Amino acid sequence: MQPEIKTYLFDILRAINEIDSFFDGTIREFIHFVSDIKTKRAIERNLEIIGEATNRIYKLDNNFDLPNIRQIIATRNRIIHGYDTVSDEILWSIVNDYLPELKIAITHLLTD
Repeated sequence: MQPEIKTYLFDILRAINEIDSFFDGTIREFIHFVSDIKTKRAIERNLEIIGEATNRIYKLDNNFDLPNIRQIIATRNRIIHGYDTVSDEILWSIVNDYLPELKIAITHLLTD
């Protein structure tokens, strides 16, 4: 694996871990999420980082085996350029349904 790709994978993992840390010691419920603007914005920023790091990996190796690589990049673009179309439900779904799977994949890639 190219050293740059490994660096980007660590950036992705760090962003996922930071998102997870926002829920430490709190109830992980949608109602709490939508009422906490700081957490929402911090999650958006970390999703941007995840998407940008993924985009850089893709530019280095467009055959890199990362699940949903194009969707991750598209999400980053949507958050940045179509910010007004990103709903709380979309963010919540990404955090709960997709990031755990991505975290597992990144961890495996970094330990191989």
